[in-house]
Order: sequence, then structure tokens, then C-alpha cells
Amino acid sequence: MKAAFLPDRGVVKVSGEDARNFLNGLITTDIEQLRPGLGRFGALLTPQGKIVTDFLITEAPTGHGGGFLIDAPRALAKGLADKLGFYKLRAKVVVENLSDSLGLLAAWDGEPAMTPDLSFADPRSAALGWRILIPEDLKQKLADLIGADLVDSDAYEAHRIASGVPRGGLDFMYGDAFPHETNMDRLNGVDFDKGCYVGQEVVSRMQHRGTARTRTVKIILDGPSPEVGATILAGDKSVGTIGSTAGQNGLALVRIDRVADALDAGLSLTAGGLGLRLAEPEVVRPAPNKTVA
Repeated sequence: MKAAFLPDRGVVKVSGEDARNFLNGLITTDIEQLRPGLGRFGALLTPQGKIVTDFLITEAPTGHGGGFLIDAPRALAKGLADKLGFYKLRAKVVVENLSDSLGLLAAWDGEPAMTPDLSFADPRSAALGWRILIPEDLKQKLADLIGADLVDSDAYEAHRIASGVPRGGLDFMYGDAFPHETNMDRLNGVDFDKGCYVGQEVVSRMQHRGTARTRTVKIILDGPSPEVGATILAGDKSVGTIGSTAGQNGLALVRIDRVADALDAGLSLTAGGLGLRLAEPEVVRPAPNKTVA
């Protein structure tokens, strides 16, 4: 088993007697399903349905003061705390940015020898393993306790990319992407049966109508990695942009209809003059539209 402390992750805590209902009315995931030892994937959206911040969230046990702990990009943690504070109005909640004292250890390629407090299985994909909220100075001790080799965060990044899970700021831009475009609907990040939340009407409409024309897909590089943000071409037509890469694996944000047309026409895909191909070509083919209750 491997473990890596991720310095780019921060932690925001939301506590107080109204915390559960408060969060449930704001974010894409169903907080009613959450309890200590479990994690959920979700996001806070704009009223137009675009991602402000995506995150993982767990409930802290009473021994750790209760409340909810949000594992979010560290660069966005303060902004997320401020935004939640803006929404709280008269709700009896306390919002704290704990990023200076609490961080994130990711563990994968096996099962932990024991499950520490504030740990949960990553709800996005079983391949991503476990998340453990700890101070950075405990990373070696925790790695030893769970029976993992402590490795650099770059190793986790390579694993994330190979697993096909997007990362905001690299594979999509915050404030400019809808949940469907980043596969949140496929990574257990949107609960379509829960009540209202900010941006819910737009997300539900995209789900019902099947109107997500842009998706994040896994790609295989035929040589060196193009730069992040490089335009992907099919012939001379733009079909998407390059996201994060590691070795021969990468992610890309593409117009699925244009890529499907290119594949049908036998056109090669390139970015910066470098060749690439889809790891799973079938993902750009239209799927039957499912009616969601």
C-alpha cells in the first residue's frame, strides 16, 4: 500500500446545530446520508450551475468535536469558508478554515491495516483508496500505522490521472465548468434525488435532457506530453483541451460529438503537434437517455 500527504489540500469545518440542514441546502451531495467513517463527493455551485469548489466531505465523530469536515483544494479553502459564511445568514453554524493545522493523507493500492479516526474510503472511485485527515507532521506515523509506504504526492497524482479522476485547476477551470463536464454525475458527486441546492435546476435539466456535450475523458499519449491547456485538434478542427498528464496517461476536456465525428472519419487527434488517442473511445458515443425521478 502507498500513502502520500497532499500539500495542495485544505480542510474547512462546518459545525453547529443547523450544520447538516445548512449544507444540504447548498451542495450537490446528500448530507443526510453522511455519518462518521463515510465520505461523500460534492460541490458548491453558482446559481448558473457551474462549479465554485468541488470537495470531499465527512462527518467528524463526537470525540473530534462533531460537525462536518470538507477536504477541498487548499488554494480555495478560505474562499469556500467565506462563501459558506456568506450563505449562513441566521443559521446556527460555525465555519472554520483549518488548513493550517489539518491536511490530507491519501492511501491507495491496498487496504489499511487499521482505519484511523477521520478516515474514509474515497467515494469517487474504489481505485483512489482512502482519505485520512491529519496534521502534516503525523504523516509518517500514520503511514506506518496503516501499513503503507510513504511516497511523494506526485505518485498520487499519477495514480489519480491513470484512474481517470479530474482535478480542478488542471482538468477544468473553477467557475467555468458544469458538474457533468467533470464527470461528477459518474463519480457519485451529484445526488439527483435530494432536495434543492444552489444551481440544482441547471444540473437537473442537463441530466434529464442529456445535454452534456463536453466531458472529461482519459487519453493515451503517443509520445511527450503536450502542455496543460493545449488545444486538441482533429485535422484542423478544435475538439478539446489537454488536462493533467503523467507518463503516457492523461485527461482531456473534449466535445464528445466532435471527437465521435473525428473517430468516425478516421481522423487522428493531436495537441501541439503530438499524437494522442482516447483510452476508452466508447465514452464519446451517445448513451440512451435515462429518465431520472
